[in-house]
Amino acid sequence: MAFPEDVLTEDEHVVLHLHPHWKALIRPIVVLVLAIAAVVVGVLLLPESGGGSVALAVIGVIALVGVLWLGLWPFLVWRTTHYLFTNERVLIQQGVFSRDRRDLPLTRVNDHSMNQRFAERLLGCGTLTIESAGERGQSVLADVPNVGKVQTTLYELVEAQHDKHSLGDGEMRDILADMQDGRPLRDGKPLRDTTT
Repeated sequence: MAFPEDVLTEDEHVVLHLHPHWKALIRPIVVLVLAIAAVVVGVLLLPESGGGSVALAVIGVIALVGVLWLGLWPFLVWRTTHYLFTNERVLIQQGVFSRDRRDLPLTRVNDHSMNQRFAERLLGCGTLTIESAGERGQSVLADVPNVGKVQTTLYELVEAQHDKHSLGDGEMRDILADMQDGRPLRDGKPLRDTTT
């Protein structure tokens, strides 16, 4: 379930594509191992006749439901959760059957912070909170792997986007000089005389 490339704009490229940290898969793996162990113990220890067969069937059904509900479902949620950082925006997509996607343009990112509990520091993950201008001002990305590096990358992306959309000192001096010379401006840039 890779992230679809058709959601990107023409000049947009992916810088980071992440799923939540692998620690989300610990419980599904433990459930699978325990379910298999319970069925194997049932096969080995329960009698083959009468009540033993019924008990083995009950253990098998409980193990199957446990694996599907506590094992497969969390795996699917992990696999379909995407944190995508591009040169233009941050995309957060979640959902197994339905899909929820949030786009945060880098030009609207006001602030970002990370938080790591002790166990998360040991595992190398954490929570990244992105503040942006708009109605839903705060986005929380939980269990981000290498959260410190991701936050630094986000900072670099925001700064690069800001620099791309702002005037440098030289450009500002040129505009001010043209304004003093009386040349008309359009969209902050001087109109060139096309008659000569």
